[in-house]
Amino acid sequence: DTKCLQDLRPTDPRHDKTRIENTKGGMLRGAYRWILDNPEFRQWRDDEDSLLWIKGDPGKGKTMLLCGIIDELSMVTRLRDEEATTLLSYFFCQAADLRINNATAVLRGLIYILLDQQPFLIRHARKAYDHVGKSLFEDANSWFALSEIFTSILQDPILTSAYLIIDALDECVTDLPKLLDLVATMSSLNPRVKWLVSSRNWSELDGLLQVRLRHSYVKIF
Repeated sequence: DTKCLQDLRPTDPRHDKTRIENTKGGMLRGAYRWILDNPEFRQWRDDEDSLLWIKGDPGKGKTMLLCGIIDELSMVTRLRDEEATTLLSYFFCQAADLRINNATAVLRGLIYILLDQQPFLIRHARKAYDHVGKSLFEDANSWFALSEIFTSILQDPILTSAYLIIDALDECVTDLPKLLDLVATMSSLNPRVKWLVSSRNWSELDGLLQVRLRHSYVKIF
């Protein structure tokens, strides 16, 4: 199990979050608290909406806003679920970093945190991993293998609910349509899983999201 997790890990998004917060001068709780009273956010968090899209121009604070939301959801899930059947996973895309600027890396990062939080779920990865090893996560077919593993994890009956967060979709420079298709499929099939994504105000990305995803959105000007 340990070797499988080591080979799966392209990066630890939890460390990326800490790095980003430190680079930007640290987290100010008052700077993001407004989102907790936003009607669209509350409907996403508390009701049936499975996807919330936060968008805004560069430099408007989207990434730090998502860091704050992650902190809030982390506190809620810990208080509500001591056995970690409600999970929280996230990923920060950055176009200039080859490790974290593609759809396969996003999927690896999301899966890595889910399996690290709930080791019982690693059986969904081990069946294929035990046959081929690390290449399962790195060869030309890795997206398809990872998609099957991810889908299986999210359908596991032990998983009562999950929050999945992806920051900066516009910085996923390789295979973004594949990622959006997977999000669209999973958000429509599994009401136990709630997705939160962010991006810049890009008309091209608007088109991709509008076609694939039914969602609510919060726009940061």
